[in-house]
Amino acid sequence: MTEVAQSSAGGWSPERSAAGGHNPYLIAFVVSIATFMEVLDTTIANVALRHIAGGLAVGIDESTYVITSYLVANAIVLSISGWLSTVIGRKRFYMICVATFSVASLLCGLAWSLQALVLFRILQGLGGGGMATSEQAILADSFPPQKRGQAFAIYGVAVVVAPVIGPTLGGWITDTYSWHWVFLINVPMGLISLFLVGTLVKEPSGAEEERAELLSKGLRVDYIGFLLIAIGLGSLEFILDEGQRNDWFGSNMILSFALLAAFCLLALIPWELMRDDPIVDIRLLGRRQFGSCFLVMLGTFAVLISTTQLLPQLLQTELGYTAMLAGLVLSPSGVVTMMLMPAAGRLVTIVQPKYLIMFGAATAALSMWHLTGLTGDITYGYAALARIYLAVALPFLFLPVTTASYDGLPPEKTNQASALINVARNIGGSMGVALAQTLLAQRQQFHQSRLIEHAAPSDLGYQQTIDAMTRFFQAQGSNATDAASQAIAWIGQTLQRQIDLLAYIDVFWTLAVIAALLIPIAAVIRPIDLRAPARGH
Repeated sequence: MTEVAQSSAGGWSPERSAAGGHNPYLIAFVVSIATFMEVLDTTIANVALRHIAGGLAVGIDESTYVITSYLVANAIVLSISGWLSTVIGRKRFYMICVATFSVASLLCGLAWSLQALVLFRILQGLGGGGMATSEQAILADSFPPQKRGQAFAIYGVAVVVAPVIGPTLGGWITDTYSWHWVFLINVPMGLISLFLVGTLVKEPSGAEEERAELLSKGLRVDYIGFLLIAIGLGSLEFILDEGQRNDWFGSNMILSFALLAAFCLLALIPWELMRDDPIVDIRLLGRRQFGSCFLVMLGTFAVLISTTQLLPQLLQTELGYTAMLAGLVLSPSGVVTMMLMPAAGRLVTIVQPKYLIMFGAATAALSMWHLTGLTGDITYGYAALARIYLAVALPFLFLPVTTASYDGLPPEKTNQASALINVARNIGGSMGVALAQTLLAQRQQFHQSRLIEHAAPSDLGYQQTIDAMTRFFQAQGSNATDAASQAIAWIGQTLQRQIDLLAYIDVFWTLAVIAALLIPIAAVIRPIDLRAPARGH
């Protein structure tokens, strides 16, 4: 067996490297620029929603379509981006995506109405959805297996840190300038990315040969597969984002989309399995290695994105933090993640990924358990420390999962594998947010029904509290009638705060369980060969 053939058997071949004569680590940095821009955009706009609603004279509920439209378009393109990357050419497709995202960002910043903004966000989502797949495939093919961990460490900083600083940056931009700049800052970053990719990134000869072979057979587009995946994932993303606001299956609209998503995604399985050239290679999910990595990525981003939204929400609504101060609680964790990424990248080359993932999952569970100790007077440091625990876990989840997911795959499968791993990242985040918000609302109702039992006038404790607070307000200068009313209002506010805190604690317990469940899933991942030489380098 030749050296190249041996490399290909290990999932890597020098003919597929996008580095050309350049240092591959430089290529890793270059493709991470657009990643950072795109992932940042998924969280930065959340903070600006109230400003957007006010600026465009619409309700806050209507403004949420700015988020939904992007996520739906993003999910649709993500699922088929592996196939598109192969057909169009990886570098060409990647640059089209970056250019589309940048132009759409400019149009979003200049939008004159909500309808225009939603339309431009759909265009932005279509461009953003294709980036991650090409980037990860470029990295997987440009580095031999034992060096992928270090390459993905550079890329992982963009993927993991961007959601952390997004709320803080978004709050600062909207407070200091206007919501328009939340989108306009993408334009110069997009231009820089296009220039560097066009100059430094090479279209691999192996990928070009694969594309030529595919086209020589006559391009057969799997239109039915495309429609099934687009409608199925698009509907699922809509359900996850809008379900809580529309009473889930109590809404005919949500129920209709749920049935549509279920039909399309179930029909997709036999349809794609019967095709020789599927638009989404779902056979990969049946592999022990890849399927396990898919589930771990799903759970990781469910915990990460849900807490990224939940923690600032808790601090603002219950503890009176400003949007920017709540965002700053997340900032120390971003620094910790950046510091640990290189170390985790090196450990991936000497420690089996399954053990690193188990450590990361246990640490993430510890982070969520720490937050179950919530009280009404927690400090800034308490909240920041919980996020730092999670920051320690993330490099040991993201990097080993990304590295192990490509192990044993033939080179021509990297585009499809990258697409599915990023679908897990996208859908996992949406599922985590939907679960957290739904559980929060349900547990608030539960705790309200239980605590209100003790707020009856016949309850001795209630009577004693009313008397004590009435005397307190009288001592502050209120007359007897006003003091009694103030005492009742104070009890209502205190009860509501207790209800909310108990509900948040229940959500964090649930997220702790989800993180802990990743440990046995990681145990299924088979060992990879850490001693394989770096052939071709």
